[in-house]
Amino acid sequence: MKVNEKKRLTEREKMERRERKRHKRHDRLLDRVKQEFEDVEREKAGMTEVEVTPVAEAEYVSTVSIAVPGSIMDNAQSPELRTYLAGQIARAACIFQVDEVIVFDDCGSSNQLTDKLGTIQTNEGSTSARRCCIQLARILQYLECPQYLRKYFFPLHNDLKFTGLLNPLDSQHHLRQQSEFVFREGIVTTKPTKGNKPGAFVNVGLLNDVLVDTKLDPNLRVTVKLPAGADLKSKKLRGKVVPPSQPRQETGIYWGYTVRIANSLSQVFTKSPYKGGYDMTIGTSDRGKNVHELQPASLSYQHALIVFGGVLGLEPALDNDQKLNVDTVEDLFEEYLNTVPTQGSRTIRTEEAILISMAALGDKLKPVNAPKPFTSFEAIPQSQDTGIKQYAFNEKRTKVDPMEALKSGRPVPIARPNVEISQPAPPPVDKYGDMSRFD
Repeated sequence: MKVNEKKRLTEREKMERRERKRHKRHDRLLDRVKQEFEDVEREKAGMTEVEVTPVAEAEYVSTVSIAVPGSIMDNAQSPELRTYLAGQIARAACIFQVDEVIVFDDCGSSNQLTDKLGTIQTNEGSTSARRCCIQLARILQYLECPQYLRKYFFPLHNDLKFTGLLNPLDSQHHLRQQSEFVFREGIVTTKPTKGNKPGAFVNVGLLNDVLVDTKLDPNLRVTVKLPAGADLKSKKLRGKVVPPSQPRQETGIYWGYTVRIANSLSQVFTKSPYKGGYDMTIGTSDRGKNVHELQPASLSYQHALIVFGGVLGLEPALDNDQKLNVDTVEDLFEEYLNTVPTQGSRTIRTEEAILISMAALGDKLKPVNAPKPFTSFEAIPQSQDTGIKQYAFNEKRTKVDPMEALKSGRPVPIARPNVEISQPAPPPVDKYGDMSRFD
């Protein structure tokens, strides 16, 4: 009887085990079908037509431009320092969300005839200027470009030899492959499209190229808008080419800066890319008006321009420009400001003046059309994606929760491996005592 009862229990357990396995297979099948359905829906979303809302010219987001002299590069003593100087200017422009960086030549056309000239590609085409201006502009362009596009637009060049020393911009438009943001920067490829429909494939830093409905020349940098909720790994991803200002217009994200070269101080004003030019021009100098005397939000602008001087200020740039017919530099600007009225140093370097002035002018400037507050931070890289992982690193090495430790103000202990430190062997003891007195 006992043997038969044990066999019956064993058979019951087998039946229960088979039933559990059947339920597991059923659940796995449901999950697989659900996942395939979601993939199909996301692939369909990637093939849908992208809608771009047209924006009236009066509603364009207000812009801020800064102008820096290229001669500051000649004041650096080594190629490494020149490169790092350009990196500081790029970082300052990114931190304060500058839309345009103008590199102007403050040494005049006479020096351009004797100094070695170089060329660089900008939004205006091929531009010739002095060597220092070209190097500054090239490094600024290199740092602004997303990392996955740099190998296409910037071949090996002596100006970029030491850019590995620079701190990255970590700009909001420098997206990773897994970033699910609807706008991306890309380069038009030479891959042909099927059929007779106009279109082109654009490499936007994903696993597969994106097909746009516009015929474009190869090796052209464009801004592409992708469908919302699309599968970024899909091979049938569709997009639409939009102006570079569209991401900031729609979402409020900072989409980098453009670089322009001016061969004189007058070209900073006359060759403005904006219709109507700059409606608010500000000059910086230690001879200007105290910036703290201005009322908050008193400088209203649609396109603002802030000009910084070189080692000797803005006066040499005025003296070397034959097209400017003003007596003093102050007459060139609507506001001529001293942003450091109580400076302790005799001179303030240009890279320092940019940071100080942009911070001092923050509450004085009032944009006509301010950008929307950006809220989609989960779709762009965060601080933990840029190498700052000390919290996760400490969490692996200790049982204390680092977030709770930060809230409580207590330090996070770090568990170190138990390594036995070998003590030095004691000196041998002479059985006859200390005999050094006989040496």
